[in-house]
Amino acid sequence: MSRCRSRTLVTLLRFGWRAGLSLALLPAAVAAAVPTEARAPAPVVRVLLREAPTLELEAGSTVLRLGDATGRTLAELAPGARLQLVGSGPALEARLEGPTGPPRRVALPSGQAWIDPAPGRGAGSEAVLTLQQRRYRGRLLVRSEGDRLQAINLIDVESYLPSVVGSEMPASWPLAALRAQAVAARTYALRQRRPAEPFDLKATVSSQVYKGVEAETDSTREAVRSTRSQVLMHGSALINAVFHSSSGGLTENSGDIWRQQLPYLVSVPDYDQASPVHVWQLRVEPDKLARAFREIDGAFRIEVLSTTSSGRIRQARVTGPGGSLLLSGAELRQRLGLRSTLARFDFEAPRAAPFPPPLPSLQGVFTPEGIRSLASGLVQAPWRAPRPPAAPTLLVSGRGYGHGVGMSQWGAYALALRGEDYRQILQHYYQGARIQPYSAL
Repeated sequence: MSRCRSRTLVTLLRFGWRAGLSLALLPAAVAAAVPTEARAPAPVVRVLLREAPTLELEAGSTVLRLGDATGRTLAELAPGARLQLVGSGPALEARLEGPTGPPRRVALPSGQAWIDPAPGRGAGSEAVLTLQQRRYRGRLLVRSEGDRLQAINLIDVESYLPSVVGSEMPASWPLAALRAQAVAARTYALRQRRPAEPFDLKATVSSQVYKGVEAETDSTREAVRSTRSQVLMHGSALINAVFHSSSGGLTENSGDIWRQQLPYLVSVPDYDQASPVHVWQLRVEPDKLARAFREIDGAFRIEVLSTTSSGRIRQARVTGPGGSLLLSGAELRQRLGLRSTLARFDFEAPRAAPFPPPLPSLQGVFTPEGIRSLASGLVQAPWRAPRPPAAPTLLVSGRGYGHGVGMSQWGAYALALRGEDYRQILQHYYQGARIQPYSAL
């Protein structure tokens, strides 16, 4: 860094201290004063975008380079060209189709292909690639895994996060909430890095949602830029910065639903009353109950046997015509498609089944005419056995959406509207955690 730039930073810090500038604002101000090229490189994360037998890519406004496992360039795709990757045992085959010229086929015996977007050559063009009609920054590694192909996006965490923030939270929410989401998502992503595995994260709710460039907005980019490099720490380690949509009024202790109680993931009051799923109801018809509990042919009673300190289901017994099942709260939620395990169950009695028609009178039946009349009646309107009692319908009343551990996104929204900054939001939901740059790790 130049001597002039250093003097600027010192002046900025002195001015902020003398003017009473909040310390929470100084990191963002300092980051803005440091040129991008002078900052430490951002760590790279590897995100599994898709698994499928074949993958379709497109070169949008930039050239795409196709390379093999050694880094050798095998082909270049001009803007508008298409690339299909197909598995062939442990190998790959690339099928290229350009706007002009005949289609080409390129063999990749190693079972790996690298796709790199070239820097944009036109005004406003970006170095992005398009996979299955979604645009992504960074590089793409395609690898063969059994009978499927894995598309893995390698991207620096600061370029990854604007999409995650916009995919996980409405971009119109207050900037303090978006900043809290950016720091939590950055911490979560970096903690999930697994160098020995083929990828670190998935692009779904299994990790955190990542929808590519289309999910970015000016507000999500600002949330990431103004919190650049900031992560949540406890002791000398990154915290497990999990989050969820809405807790229903009280977040959960990690140890009540997972194996380990972490000191920073403790139950705290939530402020998610504005959430559309703060309170919810679900009606489960008998046919869905029969599919959910096939082993016991449906359900007519669900007993909650134990709950966590916040009231979430820990274990339940489901009883049906074919017996009973003991299920954890998570298993019950998955089978019934519940928004959360903070729920209670009531069964609605079915309508009474119609009585069967009365038996025909036996008076005079043993005469020839009576026998003929009885036979004719049975043929025209045969008597049917009574139907078994109809199965009941389940009514579920619940609160919240998600596992309930860590930051509530709707709670962060409410706290931001009250004037809390992102640091206060994070410190409420991650008790005892501190914020620091990842460069200090």
